[in-house]
Amino acid sequence: MGTMGLALPWKASIASVPRQRETRVEPSGHYAGGPNPAVMDAITEDAALAAGCRAGNLQTYERLYSIHGARMRNLARNLLGNLVDAEDAVQETFLKVQRSIGSFRGQSSFITWTYRILINTCYDARRSRLRKKEVPNNDSGETPRPEPRAPGAHPSLRMALERALATLTKHQRDVFLLYEVEGFRHAEIAGMLEITETASKNTLFQAKKNLRQMLEPPRSSAAEAR
Repeated sequence: MGTMGLALPWKASIASVPRQRETRVEPSGHYAGGPNPAVMDAITEDAALAAGCRAGNLQTYERLYSIHGARMRNLARNLLGNLVDAEDAVQETFLKVQRSIGSFRGQSSFITWTYRILINTCYDARRSRLRKKEVPNNDSGETPRPEPRAPGAHPSLRMALERALATLTKHQRDVFLLYEVEGFRHAEIAGMLEITETASKNTLFQAKKNLRQMLEPPRSSAAEAR
């Protein structure tokens, strides 16, 4: 498995990286075209988004994109390796949400359901790309260009991180990206990947263990360097 051009925000080793969590959807009392403020105080933003999308309210879809579009694009880019495929995956996800909103039953949050569609869309794109690689195409002169990396991180560290992440299993890598890079909770990851919270925690533990083994210098070497 090769490196994927990840947008990695880290500046230190995996063991000491603080998580940077993005703002989550919180209850809101103001929503254009929705229920009156008194009713909105009793429901969450997640429920309002679900209701608006189910009603086919275009303003709701615009709001959904304004809140989550950038984060969805970043996640898709980390899963697919480049921005073009990521943007295609996000667009396809919104089309799928529009087509299948009637099947949403509220067994998970609406946002979790939306991200699950995004992740499955990325999985489909990866499988399609693998199938295309099995058929040689000599007519294509395209050469993959490296994606820009996160500012501030040392180039050698970024390369080491990308090489280490490439050694993880797909499942370990996806859980790691969702938890450590995107800031989702294990309960949310469980809903997105359709696994248990325990499985998510165990997978993350194994992923971190493997990454530390790849990135941390041997104890003896570290002691000699002091």
